[in-house]
Amino acid sequence: MYPRAYIEFLAHFHGTRDYFECHEVLEEYWKEVDPRNQSSIWVWLIQISVAMYHDRRGNQKGAKTLVQRCLRKKPVHEKELPLLGLDGERLENQLQEFKVRLDAEVPYRSWNMPIIDMKLLKDVQLLCQQWGVAYGSPSDMTDEFLVDKHKMRNQ
Repeated sequence: MYPRAYIEFLAHFHGTRDYFECHEVLEEYWKEVDPRNQSSIWVWLIQISVAMYHDRRGNQKGAKTLVQRCLRKKPVHEKELPLLGLDGERLENQLQEFKVRLDAEVPYRSWNMPIIDMKLLKDVQLLCQQWGVAYGSPSDMTDEFLVDKHKMRNQ
């Protein structure tokens, strides 16, 4: 029902907390199915993960820019979110809270997207289990490779 890349994106977002990999996995899928469409739901989800990556690295300005962009574009994706097993209203509230936290310069904290499709949730949790990571655990802030992956991936 859901693309494998999307399930992997969610498993990285909620399990490994590897937001860089979220971007990589979903960008590859987006380029296959909807290239050149910058308004794609896939681009929107990628931007959320990149905002999380920036926030965790302490780049709150970059995170805030992306969160504001996501909030502006959210109405465009209102009907698509339930089709992807997500509660759009709750996700918008989470993005608003994320923006408030960024405005207040509160340090990064992990959060989960509101998955409302129980089959999807089970698939994501199963993939996390297969990868040996716990679904919903906070980011390991001591893992430099995870936090600074864009700098370290080619080393």
